[in-house]
Amino acid sequence: QREFTQKKTFTSWINSVLAKHTPPSVISDLYTDIQQGHLLLDLLEVLSGQHLPREKGFNTFQCRSNIENALTFLKSRSLKLINIHVADIIEGKPSIVLGLIWTIIFHFHIEELARTLACTYNQPSLDCSSAVDSSAKASRSAKKSAKIKERWKMSATKALLLWAKEQCSLHGSINVTDFKSSWRSGLAFLAIIQTLRPGLVDLEKARARSNKENLKEAFRIAEQELNIPRLLEPEDVDIMNPDEKSIMTYVAQFLQYSKNLPESEEDMQEKVREALGWLAAQEKKFAKLLIDTENETYYQKCKEMMSFMETFNQEKNPFLPVLSSKRSEAELCEGQQQMRKEWDKVISQINEWKVKLDQMLPSPLDSTEAWLQEVERLQAEDLPDLQDPFKALLVFREIIVIFKGLMDCFDSHLDTLQSFKNEDENSMPLVLPEKLEEMKRRFNNIRFTSSSTFLEYHYGLCSAIANEVMSRLNIWDIKYGTKESVESLLENW
Repeated sequence: QREFTQKKTFTSWINSVLAKHTPPSVISDLYTDIQQGHLLLDLLEVLSGQHLPREKGFNTFQCRSNIENALTFLKSRSLKLINIHVADIIEGKPSIVLGLIWTIIFHFHIEELARTLACTYNQPSLDCSSAVDSSAKASRSAKKSAKIKERWKMSATKALLLWAKEQCSLHGSINVTDFKSSWRSGLAFLAIIQTLRPGLVDLEKARARSNKENLKEAFRIAEQELNIPRLLEPEDVDIMNPDEKSIMTYVAQFLQYSKNLPESEEDMQEKVREALGWLAAQEKKFAKLLIDTENETYYQKCKEMMSFMETFNQEKNPFLPVLSSKRSEAELCEGQQQMRKEWDKVISQINEWKVKLDQMLPSPLDSTEAWLQEVERLQAEDLPDLQDPFKALLVFREIIVIFKGLMDCFDSHLDTLQSFKNEDENSMPLVLPEKLEEMKRRFNNIRFTSSSTFLEYHYGLCSAIANEVMSRLNIWDIKYGTKESVESLLENW
């Protein structure tokens, strides 16, 4: 399934790039069409803007020469082509071809886009990473450069994820923690579309629809309104463990779209002034809401809050482009910096009140809500990146124990929610039905993502163990001199 999805996604992405080649070309079967090398060179020429040497014929020697030229060019860009050989590409080996195409997509598409976010998200900069440096100094620092490159590879993925999180954060509780199950409901795709082009999506209706309906709608709107090629189908994403590389490739196209949006400085300044006025009005309106509902019941407080949020979400749409501007702090004028501070302040006040409302939930739902928040907090946290493998080992063991303890309570808390009688002694509702439905959706999300979360924790634990073993093995590479010292070492092990 994963190989099939990647082949389909990568083929669609390649064809969207090859359409810009002169003359345009197209791939129908990735594994066979790549064997001649011509389409591979066409792809690299469009992505790099360079003219690459090639053999014009199609015999075995000429095809081999073209593929060699392509791989040589990629190596000149400091790309690691692990286990990717000319013979395997000529044979059309699926795993090798997909690995090669993913390397190209990540370097030319995702890394290049994420690089523009480096300042915003404080990622390491590699402005000269693609230059070929044959100096003696470069030769001596080859290992260091490789480590920096690997770190940036991780950072590029993280930067894209942070960008996606930021687009979704403007639309309430749409939690994006990875490029897998977080996208299954389709809400994350729709939220990004709504941020980039306000008014195209009704997120409230989307929350009540099925995953497949939302995915179908998101892909349709992206293709028709944003001119983003349809790389995925609903059935590729609405599965237990969707393909991470395919989703990353598709999400990066939305980032590309955001970079191409025209932005007039005068229009921007005017919108900033309007946004500041609107934010000030919202702050006053929210303060009045808190005073007016101070002595109301929990149900009435929630009802008023929901009414406020519906209006708030509708009114913020015209300001989304300016609120989600990807400029770094240093590039913003004083008005834009003030706008960001005011936006953060209003959102912080709203979130604080939501937390208080959750704490006011009638028993035993208050305990269930606290459990949901703890699991979600743990899942949203980045995996610890500790240099000391022994410390990492202890930390991951502790996280696994905590997460397992929480998941052991999954069924009991779900039973509590499902059996909750939502009425008081006067047969009046205690909790908004929308809140109960939201809690059920969060349970479903945790059910779908818990296995992958466990796998990530165990991967971290195994990596820490492997690093600790290697660090200990490395200290054996000396003479210990006496039998006793070796026996002591073995006893420590």
